[in-house]
Amino acid sequence: MPSSTLGLPPGQRRLARFPRFGVHLSRPAPTVPVTPVIQIRGAVTEAFDVPLARLADLPRCELVADFHCVTGWSTADLRWEGVAFETFYRDVIAPAVPPDVVVTHVVFGGLDGYRSVAVLDDVLADGVIIAERLAGRPLDGDHGAPVRLVSPAQYGYISTKHLCRIDVRTAAPASRRVPIGALLIRSHPRARVWEEERHAFLPTWLVRPVYRALKVPFLFLCGRRPTRSHARRPGLAAGGST
Repeated sequence: MPSSTLGLPPGQRRLARFPRFGVHLSRPAPTVPVTPVIQIRGAVTEAFDVPLARLADLPRCELVADFHCVTGWSTADLRWEGVAFETFYRDVIAPAVPPDVVVTHVVFGGLDGYRSVAVLDDVLADGVIIAERLAGRPLDGDHGAPVRLVSPAQYGYISTKHLCRIDVRTAAPASRRVPIGALLIRSHPRARVWEEERHAFLPTWLVRPVYRALKVPFLFLCGRRPTRSHARRPGLAAGGST
């Protein structure tokens, strides 16, 4: 939400710029298909693809909101333009869901291989949009071109960049088998910034200082331009933080 009215959530510190940030480090953004689509999969009668051109037929909206990264930095009053996710869900996805099916979760996938899982009610809330523009300009590769999810009330890892797939589910996706250490740092399933829901198991007091220590080196690494050798390598899954 706009910083002028709410201030910063607990544990956040203001950052003057809006950096590229994620586990991609300095690798290049993914290549956008010539005819980009959003694949709709999961608990629908039949899988289908939505050309991004279809967004132009839906009601437009503008959102001015703060963006909060789970690592503790926030950028204030970003101006996004696009289509409310609630509108997209109601007009495009819901008609394809069988009447007796109750959707509870949504899985968002990006062209870079990243994915986020959200509770349906959280992303149907006011202020969640499929964004095509930032600060009056089309999204660039750093911030999620051609379209991305933006959910300001949740940490950035929910806001999947380079959005290309939406899976609707009747339950939370089954957890993958991972080492116990990775399980302990698993992201919180709700990611609500005002409740400081960073991790499912780790307490807030423990992770805050760790993130503060890592923020500067990660910002540096993510801000580096890709080298020629990086550009020839497959990109890693990029975090949805920015």
